Order: sequence, then structure tokens, then C-alpha cells
Amino acid sequence: MSTSERVPAEPRPPMSLSPSRASDFMQCPLLYRFRVIDRLPEKPSPAATRGTLVHAVLERLFDDPATERTAPRAKAMVPGQWERLLASKPELGELFAEDPDGERLADWLGEAERLVERWFTLEDPTRLEPAERELFVETELDSGLRLRGVIDRIDVAPSGDVRIVDYKTGKAPRPEYRDGALFQMTFYALVVRRLKGVVPRRLQLVYLGSGEVLTYDPVEADLLRVERKLLALWEAIRLATETGDWRPRPTKLCGWCDHQAVCPEFGGTPPVYPLEIVSVRPPESGGSGQGRMDPAPSAP
Repeated sequence: MSTSERVPAEPRPPMSLSPSRASDFMQCPLLYRFRVIDRLPEKPSPAATRGTLVHAVLERLFDDPATERTAPRAKAMVPGQWERLLASKPELGELFAEDPDGERLADWLGEAERLVERWFTLEDPTRLEPAERELFVETELDSGLRLRGVIDRIDVAPSGDVRIVDYKTGKAPRPEYRDGALFQMTFYALVVRRLKGVVPRRLQLVYLGSGEVLTYDPVEADLLRVERKLLALWEAIRLATETGDWRPRPTKLCGWCDHQAVCPEFGGTPPVYPLEIVSVRPPESGGSGQGRMDPAPSAP
């Protein structure tokens, strides 16, 4: 069954918040609704799938003894990990359905190999023994808000200091956009603080696309700020869920959206709202209303 023929999953109200879904709502409340409530299918993305593949290689490389964690070894793992990924998600084959000679696939795998190889110029895996890899984390705030997500890597020093590491296959953002990039990391730092009782010593973003490493050393006040941000965000999501008022926020990213056909900004009509509307808020003065939040979180 092709992506366009897939039946959307059963609609459901939001139950928890992850960094990705929080970013979705801040980018565009209607996109959040399509992904979380309507659960509309989306086409596989070559860039996102390559990121998944690279993450799988970097995770599994640590299964080998330290002396065998070499760039040639990691590059050699790419085709096999692609086959594993394809076996678990056959729909990814759509990415190269019109590639009879296999040239596009070969180029795509080659780029994944180059990203993996670049990682070795940024970190030395022979000197690392991660405490956790691809770790699913979940916690509940005092407010009842449930936070969840998957952390790429957690390192714990002999001193007990904790470092949270995230791999990015794109390029590092310009300085004025780095607060947004660190939002995901402070989110995870808050979760780790609640689960382990310690503030992570360092947050580290490894950008394989540009060969840069961005670090930030959080303090307790940073985590309190991100918690307040998340609570405000969740309140906005709750109100939108009750009222059915999900407004699109047009940006340059709209050109990459899979849901243009059902978006009012492109002349489309969203699906009938699948949840019960329990309250209706009157319009606010000045034309603002639900969803009119800052497009990026405040600085950590």
C-alpha cells in the first residue's frame, strides 16, 4: 500500500509531549493537530530516513569492542543497517521506487557513509563507553503533564557528571537560531533531572552535516524556565483540543509540508475535527487567539 493510500490512524487527544511535537505546535498548531490528533500519514523523507540510518549505525557501533570502532568499520555497517531499516519499514522502499539503476540509492547511501565518517573527526568512540544509547525516557511533572522522548546517548563520567548527546545530520544553526536548537536538549535535561536527581553537566549537539559541535552547560534555573515554557505550551494545546481551534502559521517551512492539500493556507479544507468540542472561546481583540505563541522557545 502506498503512502497516499494508507488509512489514517484512529484519532486521539494529546496524552503527552515530546520535543518533536512541542516544536510542531510552536511551528504551526495545525501541523500539530494533523500529526497528533488526526494522525494523517506522511510520505517518507530521504533526509529524515538518512538521519534514522546514521543514528542506527552510530548506536550499533558501540556494540563492538573499543578497538574496532573505526571509520571504515562504521561505513561498512551502512548498507546492512539500511537493509534492517527497510525490513522493519517496507514503506521506505517508496523513496527509491523510480530508481531502476540504483544510482539514487547509491548516492544516498554514500552521503550517509560520509556523515558517519565525519563523526570520527568530532568524537573518538574508542574513548567512549556510553551509559545509555537510544534511551526512551518518560516522566510526569507535578502538573500531570507527561514528558517523553528518546535520547541518542548519555555519557556518565567517573565523577558522576552526566552528558546528554544528540546527533544531527544537518548543519549547525546560525547563532541567532541556537536557542531553538537547545530547546530539545533542555527538555531532555529536565526529564533526566527528574529521573536521576541530577542536573546534566553538559548538553552536546553533534552536527554531522557541517562538522560542528554545539555545547551548553545547563543550571537548575534553565530547567525551571523550560518547565514553565512546556506548561504554557501544554495549556495552549489543551485549549485548542477543547475548542477545535487549530490555526495554521505560514512560514517558509510550509513548502516542505505533506499536508498542503488539507491546509487552508493552500486552499484546502482540514478533515472534520474528530474530537468532541467542549468549549468555544470568543475571538480575542486584535485578531490574536489560540496558537499565537512565539515560533521558538525562549533561550535556555
